[in-house]
Amino acid sequence: MPFLLASLTETDMMMKTVYIALGSNLDNPLAQVKQAVESLKTFAINFEISPFYGSKPVGPQDQPDYVNAVAKFDTDLTALELLDKLQSIENAQGRVRIRRWGERTLDLDIILYGDERIHNERLTVPHIEMQNREFVIVPMYDLNPDLVLPSGQKLAEIYQRFKHHQMVTF
Repeated sequence: MPFLLASLTETDMMMKTVYIALGSNLDNPLAQVKQAVESLKTFAINFEISPFYGSKPVGPQDQPDYVNAVAKFDTDLTALELLDKLQSIENAQGRVRIRRWGERTLDLDIILYGDERIHNERLTVPHIEMQNREFVIVPMYDLNPDLVLPSGQKLAEIYQRFKHHQMVTF
């Protein structure tokens, strides 16, 4: 084991595997999500993206359906630095926060940041609603069906509630 540790660089030991939920339901949602993917790739390491899914909105139903996906990648950014990058991408793509769970050009949420649990005024990770969102759980399962969450719960167990989902893939 010491040989393995000796071969890791300081940067390797600071890397975190993160899962980011992407969603859009305004201004050509599929194009919005694809553009966000390209923006994420500019700083992500070992980038993977789930299939794109169409889903019904959570919250107000008087809005268009969403295009959703989940990205998985490694980063050496801190959680708050990552949040700042994501909000910068949202803003660059015209994100305006009109109402809670309302329509948006782009929503980027940190679902997992390594195995860390974070709770402060700007960020809660793991994402507080992830276990209730098929548009998060199903794409995460596509990327890593063997994932164990920071709570110790297996993603595959949560996925069982959503395996017969009604989302469409693009």
